Amino acid sequence: MILCCGEALIDMIPAPTDSGRDGFVPHSGGAIFNTAIALGRLRVRTGMLTGLSRDMFGAQLADALAASHVDTSHIITTDRPTTLAFVKLTDGHATYSFYDENTAGRMLAPDDMPALPDDISTLYFGGISLACEPGADAYAALLAREGKDRAVMIDPNIRPSFIKDEARYRARLEAMIARSDILKISDEDLNWILPAPDSLESKVRKMLTMGPALIILTKGGEGATAVLADGAEVSVPAQRVEVVDTVGAGDTFNAGVLAKLSQIGALTKSGLRQISPDMVAEALEFGARVAAVTVSRAGANPPWAEEL
Repeated sequence: MILCCGEALIDMIPAPTDSGRDGFVPHSGGAIFNTAIALGRLRVRTGMLTGLSRDMFGAQLADALAASHVDTSHIITTDRPTTLAFVKLTDGHATYSFYDENTAGRMLAPDDMPALPDDISTLYFGGISLACEPGADAYAALLAREGKDRAVMIDPNIRPSFIKDEARYRARLEAMIARSDILKISDEDLNWILPAPDSLESKVRKMLTMGPALIILTKGGEGATAVLADGAEVSVPAQRVEVVDTVGAGDTFNAGVLAKLSQIGALTKSGLRQISPDMVAEALEFGARVAAVTVSRAGANPPWAEEL
């Protein structure tokens, strides 16, 4: 099983009402939630570890996970509220106002993290759950305790506005990257982590020395490039489609990569250290294919396996 560890929240999306004024419609979301949903729809055995509220929004999130065949047995449920993200759209550009204080997801502590059964073979981390304390420390502790014998993928998906203590965040993220096997990173994230005026290729190779066996650099419409532990490089183009909405594109790409690596038997620590360029190319191409379906329709709505 692939266990997705991180945030699940509600995006409050503006929509017109009968009175003419905009109201807000609650949509299930969060980077890690989106990846779990996409994996479940691709018929990969998937679970989610997060903090969910017993309120109406927590129930909505739990129902959405179950509907996409995501195992919810590792979810930690409390009476704290659900994280809400109110979205403002201006000329198609989205800005967010987050309500995250004392929420079920953010207030997780290291002692809340369950012992994981042996059938969980892969851990996936990322998103704002790696920046918002104290939950961020809980996920770091989980990785330190449970990641030694499991394949680990991290997508930092850095949002500087969430980082209250940059030094603490950098130290925590570097420690988690050192324990990872796959690091998926955008060009923006890479330039934030390594702000020196070096080329992206040089920065990727510096990140490879930190511990990962495979680094995947995504460059939006320019596609993705992976660098393997032995220095080999693989690039694939983005698939050309009519873009309706880019929400969840990266999250879905990650799901496609994990799904294909699992299918071909490479999603283990030893397998990723020995993976061939052809196998990496196959995984990246599948990730791009899955993401192309998501961006071709509104909302973070990943495809089902039969749609592919």
